[in-house]
Amino acid sequence: MKFGPVPVAEATGAIVVHTVRRGGLVLKKGTVIGAAEAAALEAAGVDEIVVARLQAGDVPEDAAAGAIAAAAAGPGIRVDKAFTGRANLFADAAGVLVVDRDGVDRLNAVDPDITFATLPAYAPVVVGTMVATAKIIPFAVDGAARDAALAISSGLVRVAPYRVKKVAVVSTLLPGLADKVIEKTLRVTAERLAPAGATIVAERKVPHETEAVTQAIASVLADGAELVIVFGASAIADRRDVIPAAVEAAGGHIARFGMPVDPGNLLMIAEVGGRPVLGAPGCARSPKENGFDWVLARLLCGLPVTSEDVAGMGVGGLLMEIVTRPQPREEPSDPAAPPHGTKIAAVVLAAGRSTRMGGPNKLLAEIGGRPLVRIVVDAVLASQAGPIVVVTGHQRDRVRAALANLPVSFVHNPDYAEGLSTSVKAGIAALPEEVDGAIVCLGDMPQVDPDLIDRLIAAFDPEKGALIVIPTVEGKRGNPVVWSRRFFAELGRLTGDIGARNLIATYQEAVAEVPAAAAAATDVDTAEALAAVKAEIEGG
Repeated sequence: MKFGPVPVAEATGAIVVHTVRRGGLVLKKGTVIGAAEAAALEAAGVDEIVVARLQAGDVPEDAAAGAIAAAAAGPGIRVDKAFTGRANLFADAAGVLVVDRDGVDRLNAVDPDITFATLPAYAPVVVGTMVATAKIIPFAVDGAARDAALAISSGLVRVAPYRVKKVAVVSTLLPGLADKVIEKTLRVTAERLAPAGATIVAERKVPHETEAVTQAIASVLADGAELVIVFGASAIADRRDVIPAAVEAAGGHIARFGMPVDPGNLLMIAEVGGRPVLGAPGCARSPKENGFDWVLARLLCGLPVTSEDVAGMGVGGLLMEIVTRPQPREEPSDPAAPPHGTKIAAVVLAAGRSTRMGGPNKLLAEIGGRPLVRIVVDAVLASQAGPIVVVTGHQRDRVRAALANLPVSFVHNPDYAEGLSTSVKAGIAALPEEVDGAIVCLGDMPQVDPDLIDRLIAAFDPEKGALIVIPTVEGKRGNPVVWSRRFFAELGRLTGDIGARNLIATYQEAVAEVPAAAAAATDVDTAEALAAVKAEIEGG
């Protein structure tokens, strides 16, 4: 191919290299110059133009790109007509993209003028997803290079369609595992399966014991499940743990335990009777992408996932910051500081409208001669938490007056009517940069005492992965909650009136629980609850 400037009079039959704009004339890049174009250029006062001219043996860019794309397209792929040297390939079925990585590398090594790019191998796709593109860099490519590329382009990409439709879920149970955790897990799993057209056809809840899990796996397979997912109440810690032992007792074998993908390390891949069984890592309870998704997508397409496949997932396998990973910190200089050298602030939420009370502001109701909100703040002041930020909203002047002369700072939340999350965001945003975390306290829980707050702070231990600390009463989680600074940004993106409940569910591996008395589960929402708490406090 010849390339360079030529007089307009000699440009007929050549290709415009750069768009020409002169007066009212616009001649676009890639235009083949004919007699009319040459005349228009001369009329516009253009004497010389940069062109490309094909020579014997050259293949035009669109023809070369189209041929390579057509050769590379395997089952489940369609190719659009080439344009400006590019031919795009699209999924014609839902499934995962299978890529011949070595073939693509060899194709791209043929000639720098020929390029072929794809989505990552095994990426989930739907009909219409662009999965690859063949692009010829110049306006033409040497025919020999085109032929060499075609020789290695056959079937480089294909879509493996979803085939598995019947999935069973086995959940193991231990004391302290709330029913709502299992319910959420089933919901999240159903949402994961939906794009594949798969559904949960059988579900079992059994004790976290080998025999019970073995029987459950056998039962759901007998019911026709094509794939089984086991969610353990306790994470799999070893190939000899409860869930792997149950698989082997059911006559199956473990193909792989552990994967180089974070989150997702504690994944088990197994099979029983020729059907796959997955031991899900804890992160699979969250809708966020993790290593479990990578394996599940392939299995839903009927593709094998070998130990070697998993071993190759490390590059690109760090999907997000692992919140439980220890971070360096300076040693505390003050021996009276909270445990682990941390500085834990407190956020007291006191902005609500007390709508369930039927009128009066519950935070101002007096118990033992003190407003309810002052009882809460006094308890926080008597703990190791500090500094203390009180978030106001409804009747803010009266709430501030109830806390007169206390060493706290205030931040007003003008959006308090939109839900609890707005107050959490306002409080977190008001904290100083030097704090390591914050304990978020509800202003309507007067039975939370300094001892509980201090025990929660003492349990906060980033070095051991305890970045969220929650009190529990007979297995039920309550308040207040300690949050590491690492979650402040996500707390700042909360919406609605459910607080940080979903965030806690997302980061189960970062949660530490502290047994507590009933106070951690008792908030004053109704007039009856207020009367009961008042009687208990004043009577005690």
